[in-house]
Amino acid sequence: MRFSESLSKNHRFQFVYQNGKSYADRYLVMYVKENGTEKNRIGISVSKKVGNSVVRHRVTRLVRESYRLHEAIFNSGLDIVIVARKSTASAGYYEIEKALLHLGKLHHIIKVYFYVD
Repeated sequence: MRFSESLSKNHRFQFVYQNGKSYADRYLVMYVKENGTEKNRIGISVSKKVGNSVVRHRVTRLVRESYRLHEAIFNSGLDIVIVARKSTASAGYYEIEKALLHLGKLHHIIKVYFYVD
């Protein structure tokens, strides 16, 4: 992730949960809060409800890769927490990518939004 860092501390996740704005769809929930820096910080949360460790790590990798490939179109200076829902376990890359871009559009944090089906 060239323009972004990872959110790693629990208190930072909690701050975004409590003070950020959230939107959800079938696969993901996205919380967004401005952080006052020039970089985005992204955190991904996948609970045990989603599946075993293999499934959870797969979902994490898919979300991170989807964000990485599109991070140039996201506004900067944001803390973004992405929470995977249980239905994400059976989703493929394109469903997760579409969900991520859709939630970014709802939050108005994407500079250019286009999706070709």
